Amino acid sequence: MTQEEYKKEARRLRPRLLQTARQYLNDDDAEDTVQDVLLRLWQMVDALRMPIDGLAGVLVRNFCVDRLRRLRPSEGLTTACGLTDNSEADERTERVLAMIDELPTLQQTILRLRHIEGMEMREIAELTGSSEQAIRQTLSRARKALKQQYKIRYE
Repeated sequence: MTQEEYKKEARRLRPRLLQTARQYLNDDDAEDTVQDVLLRLWQMVDALRMPIDGLAGVLVRNFCVDRLRRLRPSEGLTTACGLTDNSEADERTERVLAMIDELPTLQQTILRLRHIEGMEMREIAELTGSSEQAIRQTLSRARKALKQQYKIRYE
Protein backbone atom coordinates (compact mmCIF):
# COMPACT_ATOMS: atom_id res chain seq x y z
CA MET A 1 0.00 0.00 0.00
CA THR A 2 1.32 3.44 -0.84
CA GLN A 3 1.44 6.27 1.67
CA GLU A 4 -1.24 8.17 -0.23
CA GLU A 5 -3.55 5.14 -0.23
CA TYR A 6 -2.97 4.78 3.50
CA LYS A 7 -3.81 8.44 4.17
CA LYS A 8 -7.03 8.11 2.19
CA GLU A 9 -7.99 4.90 4.04
CA ALA A 10 -7.14 6.43 7.44
CA ARG A 11 -9.41 9.41 6.78
CA ARG A 12 -12.20 7.08 5.69
CA LEU A 13 -11.83 4.65 8.61
CA ARG A 14 -11.20 7.10 11.46
CA PRO A 15 -14.87 7.86 12.29
CA ARG A 16 -15.79 4.17 12.39
CA LEU A 17 -12.73 3.32 14.49
CA LEU A 18 -13.63 6.11 16.92
CA GLN A 19 -17.16 4.78 17.20
CA THR A 20 -15.82 1.32 18.04
CA ALA A 21 -13.34 2.67 20.58
CA ARG A 22 -16.05 4.74 22.28
CA GLN A 23 -17.99 1.55 22.95
CA TYR A 24 -15.15 0.54 25.28
CA LEU A 25 -13.60 3.79 26.48
CA ASN A 26 -14.36 7.43 27.26
CA ASP A 27 -13.87 10.03 24.51
CA ASP A 28 -10.29 11.03 25.37
CA ASP A 29 -9.07 7.46 25.71
CA ALA A 30 -10.92 6.49 22.52
CA GLU A 31 -9.18 9.27 20.59
CA ASP A 32 -5.79 8.20 21.95
CA THR A 33 -6.46 4.58 21.12
CA VAL A 34 -7.48 5.30 17.52
CA GLN A 35 -4.39 7.48 17.12
CA ASP A 36 -2.22 4.62 18.43
CA VAL A 37 -3.84 2.19 15.99
CA LEU A 38 -3.38 4.52 13.04
CA LEU A 39 0.27 4.98 14.02
CA ARG A 40 0.76 1.20 14.22
CA LEU A 41 -0.83 0.80 10.79
CA TRP A 42 1.37 3.59 9.43
CA GLN A 43 4.42 1.69 10.64
CA MET A 44 3.20 -1.33 8.66
CA VAL A 45 2.18 0.65 5.56
CA ASP A 46 4.58 -1.16 3.21
CA ALA A 47 3.20 -4.56 4.20
CA LEU A 48 -0.50 -3.61 4.18
CA ARG A 49 -2.92 -4.63 1.47
CA MET A 50 -6.33 -3.22 0.74
CA PRO A 51 -8.81 -3.36 2.38
CA ILE A 52 -7.55 -2.69 5.91
CA ASP A 53 -10.97 -2.32 7.58
CA GLY A 54 -10.90 -5.70 9.31
CA LEU A 55 -7.35 -5.39 10.58
CA ALA A 56 -7.95 -1.84 11.82
CA GLY A 57 -11.11 -2.91 13.62
CA VAL A 58 -9.37 -5.80 15.36
CA LEU A 59 -6.48 -3.57 16.36
CA VAL A 60 -8.83 -0.97 17.85
CA ARG A 61 -10.63 -3.60 19.92
CA ASN A 62 -7.35 -5.14 21.08
CA PHE A 63 -5.89 -1.76 21.99
CA CYS A 64 -9.10 -0.91 23.91
CA VAL A 65 -8.90 -4.14 25.87
CA ASP A 66 -5.24 -3.48 26.65
CA ARG A 67 -6.07 0.05 27.81
CA LEU A 68 -8.89 -1.28 30.03
CA ARG A 69 -6.52 -3.79 31.58
CA ARG A 70 -4.00 -1.04 32.33
CA LEU A 71 -6.68 1.25 33.75
CA ARG A 72 -8.11 -1.44 36.02
CA PRO A 73 -5.30 -3.92 36.71
CA SER A 74 -7.00 -5.48 39.73
CA GLU A 75 -10.18 -6.31 37.83
CA GLY A 76 -10.70 -8.85 35.09
CA LEU A 77 -11.61 -7.82 31.59
CA THR A 78 -15.24 -8.80 31.88
CA THR A 79 -15.83 -6.96 35.13
CA ALA A 80 -13.99 -3.89 33.83
CA CYS A 81 -16.41 -3.88 30.91
CA GLY A 82 -19.35 -4.47 33.25
CA LEU A 83 -20.44 -7.52 31.29
CA THR A 84 -20.67 -10.32 33.87
CA ASP A 85 -19.94 -11.31 37.43
CA ASN A 86 -16.82 -13.15 38.63
CA SER A 87 -18.00 -16.69 37.90
CA GLU A 88 -15.62 -19.56 37.27
CA ALA A 89 -16.34 -19.44 33.52
CA ASP A 90 -15.34 -15.78 33.42
CA GLU A 91 -12.08 -16.58 35.18
CA ARG A 92 -11.29 -19.25 32.60
CA THR A 93 -12.08 -16.80 29.83
CA GLU A 94 -9.69 -14.31 31.39
CA ARG A 95 -6.97 -16.93 31.59
CA VAL A 96 -7.38 -17.84 27.94
CA LEU A 97 -7.41 -14.19 26.83
CA ALA A 98 -4.23 -13.57 28.81
CA MET A 99 -2.58 -16.59 27.18
CA ILE A 100 -3.66 -15.39 23.73
CA ASP A 101 -1.79 -12.15 24.44
CA GLU A 102 1.39 -14.21 24.86
CA LEU A 103 1.15 -15.93 21.47
CA PRO A 104 3.14 -14.69 18.47
CA THR A 105 1.42 -11.75 16.80
CA LEU A 106 0.23 -13.63 13.71
CA GLN A 107 -1.27 -16.43 15.81
CA GLN A 108 -2.97 -13.87 18.07
CA THR A 109 -4.45 -12.04 15.12
CA ILE A 110 -5.72 -15.13 13.33
CA LEU A 111 -7.14 -16.64 16.51
CA ARG A 112 -9.00 -13.43 17.33
CA LEU A 113 -10.27 -12.96 13.79
CA ARG A 114 -11.59 -16.51 13.68
CA HIS A 115 -12.99 -17.03 17.18
CA ILE A 116 -13.75 -13.55 18.49
CA GLU A 117 -14.71 -11.79 15.26
CA GLY A 118 -16.20 -14.93 13.71
CA MET A 119 -14.54 -14.44 10.34
CA GLU A 120 -14.33 -17.26 7.80
CA MET A 121 -10.98 -18.75 6.77
CA ARG A 122 -11.34 -17.27 3.30
CA GLU A 123 -11.87 -13.78 4.72
CA ILE A 124 -8.87 -14.08 7.03
CA ALA A 125 -6.72 -15.31 4.14
CA GLU A 126 -7.74 -12.32 2.02
CA LEU A 127 -7.16 -9.92 4.88
CA THR A 128 -3.69 -11.23 5.69
CA GLY A 129 -2.63 -12.00 2.13
CA SER A 130 -2.06 -15.67 2.97
CA SER A 131 -3.53 -18.90 1.67
CA GLU A 132 -6.41 -20.59 3.47
CA GLN A 133 -4.15 -23.56 4.18
CA ALA A 134 -1.58 -21.31 5.86
CA ILE A 135 -4.35 -19.75 7.96
CA ARG A 136 -5.63 -23.19 9.00
CA GLN A 137 -2.13 -24.29 9.95
CA THR A 138 -1.40 -21.14 11.96
CA LEU A 139 -4.78 -21.41 13.69
CA SER A 140 -4.12 -25.05 14.54
CA ARG A 141 -0.72 -24.19 16.01
CA ALA A 142 -2.21 -21.36 18.05
CA ARG A 143 -4.91 -23.65 19.45
CA LYS A 144 -2.36 -26.33 20.34
CA ALA A 145 -0.15 -23.76 22.07
CA LEU A 146 -3.10 -22.48 24.08
CA LYS A 147 -4.14 -25.97 25.06
CA GLN A 148 -0.62 -26.85 26.22
CA GLN A 149 -0.22 -23.64 28.19
CA TYR A 150 -3.61 -24.05 29.83
CA LYS A 151 -2.78 -27.60 30.91
CA ILE A 152 0.61 -26.54 32.26
CA ARG A 153 -0.74 -23.58 34.21
CA TYR A 154 -4.18 -24.57 35.39
CA GLU A 155 -4.54 -28.35 35.54
